[in-house]
Amino acid sequence: MKTVITAKVRLYPSQEQVVQFKAVTKEYQRLCNLVSQWYFDNDCRVNRKKFNQEMYHYLRAESKEINSAMVQSTYRTVEARYKTVETQLKQRPYHYQDQNTGEWYREKRDLSWLHKAIKFSRPQADYVRNINYSFVEQGSKISMNVLGQRIKVAFNGDYLNFFDPNYKLGTAKLVQLKKHWFLHIPVTIETTEWKKEHNQHIIGLDRGLRQIVTSYDEKGNTSFKNGKAIAYKRRKYAYLRSQLQSKGTKSAKRKLKRLSQKENRWINDVNHCLSKTLIGFYGQNSLFVLENLAGVTFEKTNSNKNQTRELHSWAFYDLQTKLAYKARKNQSQVLIVSAKYTSQRCPKCGQIRKENRNHKIHRYDCVFCGFKTNDDRVGAMNLYELGKQYIFGIENPKFELTNVTD
Repeated sequence: MKTVITAKVRLYPSQEQVVQFKAVTKEYQRLCNLVSQWYFDNDCRVNRKKFNQEMYHYLRAESKEINSAMVQSTYRTVEARYKTVETQLKQRPYHYQDQNTGEWYREKRDLSWLHKAIKFSRPQADYVRNINYSFVEQGSKISMNVLGQRIKVAFNGDYLNFFDPNYKLGTAKLVQLKKHWFLHIPVTIETTEWKKEHNQHIIGLDRGLRQIVTSYDEKGNTSFKNGKAIAYKRRKYAYLRSQLQSKGTKSAKRKLKRLSQKENRWINDVNHCLSKTLIGFYGQNSLFVLENLAGVTFEKTNSNKNQTRELHSWAFYDLQTKLAYKARKNQSQVLIVSAKYTSQRCPKCGQIRKENRNHKIHRYDCVFCGFKTNDDRVGAMNLYELGKQYIFGIENPKFELTNVTD
């Protein structure tokens, strides 16, 4: 089984090399925008052959200092960006209300909904392994193409210690973050595949804001990762953003950008630590069950403006992706299941009733069997149950609403 992770390699260029990096990334960005416009003008229905026929020689003439491999990479970069946007459009259908009946409808979207070409606003450059970049001087430096020449740049660490000989390195991306330069290298790792028959643990993971993660396992153990401190820090960031936005000066906008980057790094670190802790605690041959939150409408009753903002801005998907790749590396698996009724179903008697959950006091009280517990724990318990169904052979486990009587 193959797992792809991204190694963020810090580069240490000289002042002259910094100028060269800026030049090559801006030129590559310019070519990507040209290809993006061509891609859009052709209704996003193109392929590599058409690119070579219509754009390759034009781009080579347009920018003679960019080598042929990097020109070819522009098509791959643009195609990947459009595919990402297409996936995002499919995950977020268009909601509209019929003015006559008042009914709400959902319409799936695709790239035809774009009214203009995607713009590459950030300077970057893609580097093909062993063509545009390679490790030299016994792995102590990286040899890289810039405009019209090749340079050698120091980086953090030694190649022989940094990468395992069995790793396969892919096309890297040169980017700048503040005053620092990084080479993001995709690394393909061969891992042992998780198998149902060898599974040792099933863990239901309910994600939220009051409790960032609530877990429930086969031994009945429940753990909570309280989100109070995280919520306080996020409100602090929101307050600082509002203050800077109200000023509207150039310096405020620069500081606002730095603040946003700082918050993103903090959120990334929180999710990294959470996923690492879960993987480390349960070890190999574990099945982590999470609900699919794409398209889920959160309960807005008793929610104020701050809570609504937090619901739609916390990086739930980021935690999911981090947990997934860490699990694959550790011979485990992440299962994504339907979120329907996971917070309404009683894990003891199986009855589904929305009124059983009290959001104000965060309690779940089943009127049928009398089971009482924390409402976040109910979600984790139900996800655990879906995990059991998956292990027993049900490929797409989910809960169905049945008619019940009081």
